[in-house]
Amino acid sequence: MSADGALPELDPVIHAQARLRVVATLNTLGERDEIAFPALKDLLGMTAGNLSVHLTKLEEAGYVLITKTHKGRTPVTYVALTKRGRLAFEDYTKAIRALLDTAGGTS
Repeated sequence: MSADGALPELDPVIHAQARLRVVATLNTLGERDEIAFPALKDLLGMTAGNLSVHLTKLEEAGYVLITKTHKGRTPVTYVALTKRGRLAFEDYTKAIRALLDTAGGTS
């Protein structure tokens, strides 16, 4: 709980299961690292369409950076977590931990 006794707010952009998986996966990369879209799709076991929809939401929130370029003549899309995205994920994980701490239960 926060100092005022309220339960922590969970970021709705990250909280959707698929987007949480995307952000958690991207967070494992180095701060300036990026991953090719097909590799991320395969890693997460998502369809290209589904991943695209979730990446668009994350991009609109400023949490991911999408870079479209070419390798020779082949178009390539790279995905990276932004600094804002890393901070949002850090805040999200703190809020989840705080929420779970207030839930009690046995250890």
